[in-house]
Formats: sequence, structure tokens, C-alpha cells
Amino acid sequence: MNQNRKRFFPLNHALRIVLLVGVAVVHSAFNFAAHADRPNILIILSDDQGWGDVTAYGAKDLRTPATDALIKEGMRFDNFYANCPVCSPTRAALLTGRYQELVGVPGVIRTYPRDNWGYLAHDAVLLPIPLKKAGYHTALIGKWHLGLEKPNTPNGRGFDHFKGMLCDMMDDYWTHRRHGINYMRDNEKEIDPKGHATDLFTQWTVDYIKERGQPTTGKRQPWFCFLAYNAPHFPVQPPKDWLEKVKAREPGIDNTRAKLVAFIEHMDDGMGKVVQALKDTGQYDNTLIIFTSDNGGHAGSKANVGPYRGFKQDMYEGGLRVPACAVWKGKIKPGSRSDLVAMTFDLYPPACEAAGAKFDHAIDAASILPTLLGKPQKLERDLFFSRREGNARYQGQDYYAMRRGDWKLLHNTPFEPYQLFNLKDDPYETTDLSKKNRKKFNELSAALRKHIQRAGAVPWQKPAK
Repeated sequence: MNQNRKRFFPLNHALRIVLLVGVAVVHSAFNFAAHADRPNILIILSDDQGWGDVTAYGAKDLRTPATDALIKEGMRFDNFYANCPVCSPTRAALLTGRYQELVGVPGVIRTYPRDNWGYLAHDAVLLPIPLKKAGYHTALIGKWHLGLEKPNTPNGRGFDHFKGMLCDMMDDYWTHRRHGINYMRDNEKEIDPKGHATDLFTQWTVDYIKERGQPTTGKRQPWFCFLAYNAPHFPVQPPKDWLEKVKAREPGIDNTRAKLVAFIEHMDDGMGKVVQALKDTGQYDNTLIIFTSDNGGHAGSKANVGPYRGFKQDMYEGGLRVPACAVWKGKIKPGSRSDLVAMTFDLYPPACEAAGAKFDHAIDAASILPTLLGKPQKLERDLFFSRREGNARYQGQDYYAMRRGDWKLLHNTPFEPYQLFNLKDDPYETTDLSKKNRKKFNELSAALRKHIQRAGAVPWQKPAK
């Protein structure tokens, strides 16, 4: 040690500075190079956007150029499902890679205890945690909907940056209140911004992308951003000029439908601005972009769920099937299309794999990265859908669906019998086979009971075989 010090100190002071700076530059370059082959990850989630409410999915009265461009530049999914036909559970599944009822969120987390049906489990490992360990900066912009207080806030559950709303919805997109309470936050600080919520969420994301893309700020590290729009969730409130444009273009359109069309088009325009920010900052080519919706379209807003039966809240296909696409330049083939049956929680593992992030906790999801990269993939597994809800229709109980291959078992309230459909022969669920095919009915219902038992298991209970 002393000999080394004697050899070092006689060096010219200026030369020493040059050497130290050189080492720092090399170290910085090494760190950046280590991140250079790992993509930024941007997940965009719309709220209550029906399967058919994208031009590329067949909408005739609606224009979604930004979403259509992503589909053209990447991969479209034809059989993508939300984990639940309502908001909170799907978000919990996406961020944990687990079935929502196994992480404490079987139903909607609301702002008043008498109608709250979930609490995010303390041991649930949210997606930003493994990504942070892999060197990523993490951000959530927009709708959280998984808790109102510490520790169940975005910052408390792994996000470095949060700017958006904690609550389930807004009673007004301009004032941003829910039951008269302001749930808008910049990290832990209450804020009261002016403007339409969709525009705010868009601009905040653009700002984040630009900040992360600045090489002079010392923040050139890979990032994960979860942009969760509240649109087009009711109340449907498009800006006036967007509504007028739709009415002028679509003569005779129903007024309720016109509002929803304008609302979605306004959000789609925001998505376009976000993607443009990636391109302007040179980050587009190295960003994995995923877009989907949290559940099917809302019937009262006259959503388009394509040819499928049912809407939001229903376990029919219209309540669960959602548009979805992914873009990653040089990795995902432009204009590709997949018929793989996948769910929202299946986004957790590929995000980690793309980032080189490792985790050792249990998840229920499967990685769809092989499909995204154009490799053959077949997932043979049962898929389960659940929701708990209050009010007179549900009485605080759960209702379910499951899919095994082409077969689907479901009911839409806890108090109606299960129905059985073969989606290959009957994709629009018109003919209930529960009485005609009791063997298949019994097979699926037994598997569903076993799954239900998992959520209600106690520590000393042996797993069902």
C-alpha cells in the first residue's frame, strides 16, 4: 500500500487529473454500453377501450392513426385478453405477473371502504422492482388505481417517478376530482394542474421521455414508463373541437357514440405525440412499446367490441378481449400478427427478459417474448378470470370464467349458472353447451374450483391435487 502511494504521488498533478478523468470517462462509457443493448420499455394502457375501437380492428367511424401505426410497425395480437373485465384487478395482474386475487386485488379498489374490494398484498413484487435492480429508471404516469395511501402508492411500490392520479376514476376530466377530493400527485406531493387529463398525461410522458433522453443530464440509463390513460373511461368528455370534428366527418352518428369516438381519437393523438417524442430524442429504435386496454368497452358509452358478445363487467368475450400490439425495431417484425392466446399479466416476464432483469419469486404468467421475436410458441395452459364486486347484482361475491384450449366456462354474476362454450365453433358465444356436454363441463368446473381454492388457501392448507 505504502509503496503504491510512493509511486503515485511523484506523478505530475495535471497528468494525474487527466488519468482520473480518463478512468471516469471509460467507466461511464462502459456503463452506457452495458445498457445500450437493452431497450427502454413503454407500456401504454387505455381504460375501457373495446376490442373494435381501433381502426385496424375494424372500426368504421373512428380514426386511430397512432395506434394503427404501431400495429403496422410491430405485431398485432388477435386473441389478447384482459385479466379481468374491470380496472384494478387487470392492473394488479399486469404489474405483478400474477392472478389478481392472489395479490389481494380481486375487485375494484375504490375511494370509500364500503365499496372497496381489494388491497394490494405487501409481498407482491411489482414490475419496477426487478427492473430497478437491473439498472432501470421507472415511472408511472396517469392512473394508478391500486391504493390511496402509503405503502400502496406508486413510489411506495417501486416507481422512481409518479405523476398522475391515485384514484379509480375522475368525475370530470377538467377538474380531476373524485367525490370532491383531489387525488392528483407529483410523486407524494398533491398538485392541481389545469387542463384536460388526457393532455396532461400525454405531456407529462413527453416531458419524461425528453428528460431521460438528455445525454448531458447524466440520466442516460434505460427506463420503464407505464403510461396509464384514464380515457376513454366514463364520464366521456372529449374536448369540444374533437367532438365537432367527428360530427362533421360522420353525419348521422349517434351523439353518445360520437363523444366516445372523439374521446378515443383525442387519446390516440396523445399516443402519437408520445411516440414522436421517442423519435425526436433518438430513443424510438431502442424502445419496446406495448399497447393494450385494461378491459372491454363500456356498453353505456356505446363502445365497439367488434363481433363479440358482452361488454365491460361481463365474462363474455366482449368484456375480456382487448386490442394489443407491440413494437421493437429490429426485433419485432413490422406488420406481423399473432393468434396466440395471451393475457395482460403475460407482459411481466417479457419486459423483464428484454431488460435482462432477473426475479426468483413465483408468477402465474408466461413469457410471450418468443412470439414477439417471431419464434413459434404454443402455450398449453388454463386461463382464469375473476372479479369480486358489491351492489345488489354481486353482493360482495366473486364470479369467474376460465378457458382451456377452445373451451370456455363462465358466468356473469355469482348467482347465475355457469355456461359452456366452444370458441372454435362458436366464437361469439351464442350456444351454451353446459347441459349437452356434461363431461367437459365437469372437467372445467373442477379445474376452476381448484384455482379458486388457491386464493382462499390458509398457510397450513395443503395444495389441492
